[in-house]
Amino acid sequence: MEDGAQAWELLRQPNTPDLLILDWMMPGLDGIELCRRIRERHQDRYQYILLVTGKDGKQNIVKGLEAGADDYLTKPFDLGELRARVWTGKRILSLQRELIRAREDLRFQATHDALTGVWSHGATLDLLGCELRRGFRTHASTGILMIDLDHFKNVNDTYGHLTGDAVLKEAVQRISRAVRSYDFVGRYGGEEFLAILSNCTLEDLRTVAERTRCAVAETAISTKVANVDVTVSIGGVVTSTGTDDLELLSAADSALYEAKQAGRNRVVIGSCEATQSEEALSATSGKK
Repeated sequence: MEDGAQAWELLRQPNTPDLLILDWMMPGLDGIELCRRIRERHQDRYQYILLVTGKDGKQNIVKGLEAGADDYLTKPFDLGELRARVWTGKRILSLQRELIRAREDLRFQATHDALTGVWSHGATLDLLGCELRRGFRTHASTGILMIDLDHFKNVNDTYGHLTGDAVLKEAVQRISRAVRSYDFVGRYGGEEFLAILSNCTLEDLRTVAERTRCAVAETAISTKVANVDVTVSIGGVVTSTGTDDLELLSAADSALYEAKQAGRNRVVIGSCEATQSEEALSATSGKK
């Protein structure tokens, strides 16, 4: 870089280096001020700073470290010492990356279902609350689909829990592919899942719900033990009136119950103002 100001402009761009070697004496913006500005940004990603200068007094070293430098190298420097200090910086940054990966793994485990990989029960409810609040602020409708695998206990009883887990994972993958790319899918219960549809009209809800039902039922799920036919019952509801999450979930649960009572493998769209269904979409395939 020609001067410190140019270096600062570069460092404000995305994808900047993790390890920085800065000269104390630079025109426009010296290394000390550049260190301060870098530290004041409070980025999630830490940048390791090696400050190089001809000033070797203790007060200068302290000043450089207090400004945010991680290490200090005086001129003229030995090339071997420079390599060693750079290697130290790389080792520290490597430890940082490992900590970040561990943090992200823990965050994923805390918010996702271990078996299926979709959002966990708690995270799903949090997302629903956020979407309802956002929809209320922007006057946009929010829809949910409560999806239950029909007679899933029979799958576990007939083929065993390992096969049941494989069936559950594949069914959830089909559900996730059937909803829109920006919708959320989470595990609500044992074999019950919740899809949250933001900015969703009633017609959108019907379309996505029926596409989801068909995606699960159209072909048997292949496992190591057997090809297992699986269907789902779906209860859906949409709101744009600021309905709270418990009321919305209750309405969707009532619609799901009606779908099961009507023969399963079908979609029932309910109303959050009155839990009686507005419409039932019968399945075209056999009932289970």
